[in-house]
Amino acid sequence: MIWPAYLILALLTLQRLGELVLAERNTSRLCARGAHEVGRSHYPFVVAVHAAWLAALWLLGPGPAIHVVPLLVYIALQLARIWVIATLGDRWTTRIIVLPGEPLVRRGPYRWLDHPNYLIVVAEIAVLPLVFGLPIVAAVFSVLNAIVLWVRIREENQALSEQR
Repeated sequence: MIWPAYLILALLTLQRLGELVLAERNTSRLCARGAHEVGRSHYPFVVAVHAAWLAALWLLGPGPAIHVVPLLVYIALQLARIWVIATLGDRWTTRIIVLPGEPLVRRGPYRWLDHPNYLIVVAEIAVLPLVFGLPIVAAVFSVLNAIVLWVRIREENQALSEQR
């Protein structure tokens, strides 16, 4: 029975599309308040890795078995993702947007970590393929994601250090 896999992937796809809409709305509002984007040149690579990961899951994921333990971990990660988005509120975007004069967020998961969203994304990219029994997909996209995050986090840290 493969319908649970399609349901998981459909929910994931709808979630990501909804997040893109929210991120674009927040980006527009932040820019209207005087914010600017940093690291624009690497953003297409971030999008490409995530889109390819999603496409790989759609192509390879649906099969007879759903592995429950990684699914439960993935669901927990979604709760953490919601916490991050709720904590940042209108400052949450998929881009690096700097709003001059605004203090850094230091509540919610940001009390303990500088980049909790990236930690969640790292885990998601590794865990969700395991729900479908795809450890090679998990490994390949974890490496690709690590490369884009290495660039992104350096650029974001530099931009945020100017805000401190």
